[in-house]
Amino acid sequence: MVAGVDHNALRAQAVEVGEDRAVTVNKRSLIDKQLSRYSRPWSTLRELIQNAADAAASRVVIKIETNPSTRVPTPQSDDPSARLKHVLHNHTISQWVVENNGNVFGSDDWARLQEISSGNPDEDKIGAFGVGFYSVFSISERPYISSGSEALEFYWKENDLRTKRFRSPQTTETVFQLPARDSGSTVPHGQELSSLCEFLTGSMTFVKLQSIELFIDNWRMLRLTKSIADAVNLSIPADFNKSTSDKLMRVSQVTQEAVQLEAEWMKALESTSSLRSGRDINATLETTTKSVFSFFKRKLDTPSQNTTKREQDDTSGASAVLQDMTGTSRHKTFFHINKASIATNVNRDLGAEFLRLRKKSPPKATTVSFLAQSYDEQAASSLNEPAVAKRLFKSVIPENKGHIYIGFTTSQTTGLAAHLEIPTLIPTVEREQLDLNSKHIKEWNVELLRAAGIVSRISWSSATVDLQGQLSKYPGMTERKVLAPKELQDVLPAVKWLYASFDWSSTTPLSDVGSYMQNAFWNCGKDFNLISSRGFVPLDNVRVSSDDLSFIEELPIVPEPLLQFGLIKRLRAGDVLSDVQIEDIVTILEKSKKTRTPVQLQQLLTYLATRARANTINQREIRSVLDATVASDEGVAPTQVIALNEVKEHINPDKIPPDMPVPPSTIPFKYTKSLSKFDTNALGFRELDPLKWLQWLVDANAKGQLTPEQNVESNPTFATNVLKALSKNWPGMSQDSKTRMTAMLESQRIIPTKQGMKKPSETYFSSVKLFSDLPVILPLSNVKEGLLTTLGVRKTIEIGVVFDRLMSGSSQQWSHVDLIKYLTSVWDDVPTQDRERLKITPVCPAELPDGKPSEHRYRISELHEPNDSLRRLGLPILQWPSDYNVQSKEAKLLGTLGLRDAPPYNELINIIATAGQSANTSLQEFALKYLIENSQSKGYNNTPIASVKIPFLPIQSAEGKFSIPANCFTNERVTVLGFELLRPDLHKYAVLLGVQADPPIDRCIQRLMKKPPRTKRQARDMFGYMTSRIGVITNQHVEVLGGANIVPIITSKDSVGHEGSPVRHIPPRLCFLGDGGDLAGMCDFVDFGKEAEMFLLRCGSRHEPSISDLALLFTQQPARMLNKLGIDKYLEVLIKLAHEWSSLKKDRALVEKMQQAPFLLATRMENGHEEEDEKGGSKTWHLAKASDIVIVDEIGNYNLFKTDVLAAPQQDETLEEMYAQLGVPGLSSLVEERQQISGLGPDNRPNQKTALHLQSIIRERAQLFLYDYSKETLHPNRDTKWLENNLSVQTVRSIVIKTSMRGTNIRHIQEKTATLRQESNRNWVICITEKYNMAQVSRALARLLLIRPKPRDWMVLTEFLRSELSGLQEAGINVDRILRQKEKEAKVAEERHRHQLEEEQRLRDQQDALEREKNIHRAPDANKDMDGHTQDSMPGNFPGSSDSKEHETEEAREPPSLFGGFKKMFGLDARKPPSTMSDGERFVHDDDAIHQREHEPPYTDSEPNGQPSTTEPPVPTTPQQLQDLTQKALQRTRPHTSSTLQSTPSVHKVEEMHTTCDAKPGMNVTYTGTASSLRVFLDNEVLQSSSTTPTSFMTAHRTGLSHFAHVLQDCASIYNLPSSSFQIFYDTSGGTMAFNQNQSLFFNYRFFAQEHLPMLEAGDKDLAVRHWATTTAHELAHNVERDHNTRFQNVFQALIERHIPNIAEVARRVSVAAAAVPPQRPSSSVGATRQTAPAMRQGPPKAAPPPSGSAAFKGAFKR
Repeated sequence: MVAGVDHNALRAQAVEVGEDRAVTVNKRSLIDKQLSRYSRPWSTLRELIQNAADAAASRVVIKIETNPSTRVPTPQSDDPSARLKHVLHNHTISQWVVENNGNVFGSDDWARLQEISSGNPDEDKIGAFGVGFYSVFSISERPYISSGSEALEFYWKENDLRTKRFRSPQTTETVFQLPARDSGSTVPHGQELSSLCEFLTGSMTFVKLQSIELFIDNWRMLRLTKSIADAVNLSIPADFNKSTSDKLMRVSQVTQEAVQLEAEWMKALESTSSLRSGRDINATLETTTKSVFSFFKRKLDTPSQNTTKREQDDTSGASAVLQDMTGTSRHKTFFHINKASIATNVNRDLGAEFLRLRKKSPPKATTVSFLAQSYDEQAASSLNEPAVAKRLFKSVIPENKGHIYIGFTTSQTTGLAAHLEIPTLIPTVEREQLDLNSKHIKEWNVELLRAAGIVSRISWSSATVDLQGQLSKYPGMTERKVLAPKELQDVLPAVKWLYASFDWSSTTPLSDVGSYMQNAFWNCGKDFNLISSRGFVPLDNVRVSSDDLSFIEELPIVPEPLLQFGLIKRLRAGDVLSDVQIEDIVTILEKSKKTRTPVQLQQLLTYLATRARANTINQREIRSVLDATVASDEGVAPTQVIALNEVKEHINPDKIPPDMPVPPSTIPFKYTKSLSKFDTNALGFRELDPLKWLQWLVDANAKGQLTPEQNVESNPTFATNVLKALSKNWPGMSQDSKTRMTAMLESQRIIPTKQGMKKPSETYFSSVKLFSDLPVILPLSNVKEGLLTTLGVRKTIEIGVVFDRLMSGSSQQWSHVDLIKYLTSVWDDVPTQDRERLKITPVCPAELPDGKPSEHRYRISELHEPNDSLRRLGLPILQWPSDYNVQSKEAKLLGTLGLRDAPPYNELINIIATAGQSANTSLQEFALKYLIENSQSKGYNNTPIASVKIPFLPIQSAEGKFSIPANCFTNERVTVLGFELLRPDLHKYAVLLGVQADPPIDRCIQRLMKKPPRTKRQARDMFGYMTSRIGVITNQHVEVLGGANIVPIITSKDSVGHEGSPVRHIPPRLCFLGDGGDLAGMCDFVDFGKEAEMFLLRCGSRHEPSISDLALLFTQQPARMLNKLGIDKYLEVLIKLAHEWSSLKKDRALVEKMQQAPFLLATRMENGHEEEDEKGGSKTWHLAKASDIVIVDEIGNYNLFKTDVLAAPQQDETLEEMYAQLGVPGLSSLVEERQQISGLGPDNRPNQKTALHLQSIIRERAQLFLYDYSKETLHPNRDTKWLENNLSVQTVRSIVIKTSMRGTNIRHIQEKTATLRQESNRNWVICITEKYNMAQVSRALARLLLIRPKPRDWMVLTEFLRSELSGLQEAGINVDRILRQKEKEAKVAEERHRHQLEEEQRLRDQQDALEREKNIHRAPDANKDMDGHTQDSMPGNFPGSSDSKEHETEEAREPPSLFGGFKKMFGLDARKPPSTMSDGERFVHDDDAIHQREHEPPYTDSEPNGQPSTTEPPVPTTPQQLQDLTQKALQRTRPHTSSTLQSTPSVHKVEEMHTTCDAKPGMNVTYTGTASSLRVFLDNEVLQSSSTTPTSFMTAHRTGLSHFAHVLQDCASIYNLPSSSFQIFYDTSGGTMAFNQNQSLFFNYRFFAQEHLPMLEAGDKDLAVRHWATTTAHELAHNVERDHNTRFQNVFQALIERHIPNIAEVARRVSVAAAAVPPQRPSSSVGATRQTAPAMRQGPPKAAPPPSGSAAFKGAFKR
């Protein structure tokens, strides 16, 4: 808004004095645009017929008056058909005349007629002369209306529509005359005439007209007559909710009117195709004038056009029809209209909105009419229905989808085969669709639609009541309540017609219309009756089933022919009408009082089996049906009841004969004989187990429940049949079943014998004839011998009987040998229990020394085979009088019974141990030999000898001493640790004897730690042995050993050491290997030989202390080290520590110790004369803490206070830097100066000529002085230009400086000739006296320019200020070139700065466009948190975003740089405020230092062709040159195929940048493995200085390397490069993030692991991709340019610009992929990466962790 303009005042002024003009309307354009909305045909006639209906007309006459053809003469024939044909095909329309006999116009009607959009305010009228009337202008330019005694004509005056109203003769008719606006408009004929007649027929649907007539000239083409019977009230069910959901509408009454519609038509309509053919015959004579009706009717359908073309060839048919074109035909159709009276209840707000939008109040009452045909009406209408009638009535009678009428039809369908008239529905302007957009209109319309749904439901209810009345007429229907098949077939056509009418298909074009009506239809009433097998039944009780359910006739089922109707499908889809469920069947069966017949029981079982086969029923459901079923078994007398809840089994006739008695839980076989095994299993009927059947027989027999003929213990025949049945099942029985069956029958007298029924165990087979009085079984046919044997029928005599009868009888006594031989002959038939008894019975004697049997008898398992070896071992031997043949049957039987062929291993070991302890050497050696020789044959090699705890193995150390296998070994070196050695001759049997070569490494470590070596020889032997075991020493062992005191340090002068010599032990981590050299006195060095050295190295020992070790040693024992080394060497060590400070400072704990320990050297002057220091004695050295020392940063002040301070050594600047890092303050920070200057005021100021001269000299010589200084040594932004603006020189009279040191009372007062004074934050003044000392001026100026000026700086600056330019030139300083170069550099820098700002702005604009496109759907406050605060900038934000503006001020102060724009673009310039930065971060934050590298990649000194570069390549200046260079940079990239890479470091001066050098560190890496197809190289220093191996490195870093490889592969895809040209390397220190070696790109995993791996683990990958894509561009630029010059900068920048879209796309892609997957916790391999990284940095050089944040990126490209 323009500032200072009061628009309110201007508006008030305009209202008061402004020009007043009316808004004009182009009425012609307005009406034309309004007419364009009318897309349906015959829209004009629709409006006029609707107006007639609103005027209560009963008749409408439409006339088409024609003009004769000027080109085709009227036929002279008297044939009326010929004349009619001529009129239809050759006349043109003169005018349309529409008459009605309704109410004539009143004054309000005439007034509204002349106002556009001023409709009838009558709330009960659909419309009257509003916008709709103006559709007449689509036909006529000058419409004329006559009504009553007045008339009115419209006419156009240019674009202004006017009227003329006048009096006319009185009439009762209202006439609309519409002269045709186009004189060439053709008369409707053919399809157009048919379409017009169909429209007029459809107009009779709901309008209150009794007739419509259509004339063409004097020919009446169509007459429609409607007759309506008296209305009858429809009953509304009491449970109906007649109100709509929002309570705006309520159905109060519904009446039904039977309607007859008769059509009489001229036969010219009966063949529109023949009429078209007649037209084509005279086609050459017809006018081609476009029909006026094309404006407001739709085009004819394509099929009709095709038909026309085919019929053009058939003129004969046309002639036949033309013979009787003027004849008439008629037909009637029947339908009914259910008209509902609707009471409205509109609230005040809705009424007000309705009045505002419709210009009329909402009606207090309205109607909804439902038009449909019943089955009987359809049948009557279809009787002898001609094709023309069917075509005419097709819009009246809805065959598929009805339409919603608002007076006339709309394009909105109802979803029913019924029309709905809702006159108060509010349509869109063209009255084609319903208005559901405006909030309040939608509210009204939706409620009306809901009311229509209620009326539809009442119509349905009425139709079902009629059908129920028909069903009740069938005889006996009330009692039986089940429809017979013929009765169902009689009523089914009417039911189908009803269901088709209420199909509820989707509505078009608005699907919500059907939804609103359907919801009201279903929700307005509770009961919804459907036809079923039991007549009309409430929907809740009806079920659907395609199965035969005649076994449960009580359940109402939907007839199958109705299942395909949409209504049924919709009810089923909505889970309102459900399929028959098992619960339904169960409910019927439980409630029913009748039992199922055998046939129904059979059907029920078949039904359940069929469902089970289809997997549509589960066991629980089947069981529930069976439990509820009770059937009568009418096949037996008396009739028995079968309760299926008790039935669990069925009979398998293959196992149990069907005629045998079965338990009550078994269903009779006749009901299951037609079912398969699967069916019976599915029904839950288990197969009756023969065992269960047998158990039931036994139990029933015991309880007396069976007849005598079925008694298994008394009836031999029945018992035989039972045994036959069991024998039949015997082969298939499991052993457990056989055992159970045996248990059931062993106590039953079931076996028929000669001596009667006996128990099985009491009987014998007929083959047993040893004794004649035995009960032998009778012949049993078809009974298996195995069954009888198992039951206990014996083939042999019981062993006890044998013992009693044969061994104890007086007739003969058997020996044990005779017994064994007898048993051998009958062994296969000996029962198991007899066999077991024989094993535990002592039946055999042992062999006495004289060979005779012992009196005592033993179990066979207690004795051994007769064998000399076993006899020699002293074991009990079986007494066998003859030669014992181990292959004989008797020997095999004895073996089966447990006779031993060898002693068990534990008994044999006991024999060995006992013999050894008793000094029975021969037995011991024999037993040991027996053990060894029979290890394979007797299985001793598979016994756990190694775990034996009895000492039985002879050892080497002492005779008669024995050991267990776990305590002796075969490796002779184990004795150094005190372990026992197995006797040497047994070493080859060590595996058999369970002896290991070496003890477990844990035991070795315990022995070593418990008793460490005390002499050098012991250490060499012990550590040498441990080296041989180094392969099994794990990292956990190393942790223990590394800290254990096991390394002996001999404290005596005898370095070898002997027992008893003084010795102390230290951990391996604290000792070093070798002689130590100069460090021998400082650290503990040991030398136990090369072999022992490997073990100590594994435990953490090193060859020499690292720099961290030295630092720690000096902090712990500074005085000892100083005494040992002396001042000079101690100082050398401090200087060495200073040079390694970059590594030391990473150990924070060490740095803290260094800050607190008094180990730093410092000096104090004992008097004030420096000369005496050189003469000796005045300067003393002290050890002190950092806080007690000062750094001499200003020599003048030091000369004042040198006797009062401890000064840091000034020999080395690096040492001073370390002192400063440890917290040593500069002396100048402790000294306070107060200046007393006279002559500063303007009144007292001396002549300034001297000052002005000195000021000009300073400005001139400062450029020369600062030329060779790097930016790191200068104060930021203080260059020569700054001096010109901020430094002045002023002459004063005198200068007195009062100097003091804080914390002391020491004061010094000096007179000076020059001093530096600051007047403000920006202005500095050098005050001088008339006779000033130039050295003092130099000191003041140096303090202003340099961060830490040195004395040499003052001296050089003094010479520059004192000397003439000529003198400086003679001294070798190119003064002119320097000044010119400085001027040139200033211009170039200014121009570059301007160009870079423009380029960065261009890139920023480009990226903003990309971001806008990318974030088009993103919420505008995406960068705000839940509290509305702006979030911190995320990595990867592009410039121009809100995040990038946070540090705009700081960035504006920074000078431009090559990488600045790109780093900000890719989110890599995450700046911190200076106060929060570390020193390292402040060091690398300045982008101007981007080319000053500490470590630069080892590029080759040759061009890509391998030849040295002799000329400086040209700087590209044109876009084509840049494009060519970038293409070369990409094409030259190649993979590194060698397995090693070695290069030497070098430094190269960049000529374009006089203070910049390109430093290239040496590289020495070796191929280690691959990560995701990328080759990985490892720094050889890592491999040599630690225990890291290639395999361990790849394993530990597997996950991290894989992440890095995927990021680099994304970078390769950005630049369309093969990923094989990318290599990964790893080192432990240095700043090389990446390098280019012979066009092969190497990237440092160390930087990635520190900076980006945590991000990837958290799901953030895009920042890593942006970072390494920029790094890749840097290295690609080195493919065409080695140095960081202008040519390199241009190529690098062009690479980035060219691939910005690729970088953004890849970053977007990886961001989307990371969001679909939630961040995961680090895997074990990642954890291993983090844990093993410190271990890899144990050896020298100490590993340097990568820089953090964006400093990592900057640090790799600048120092």
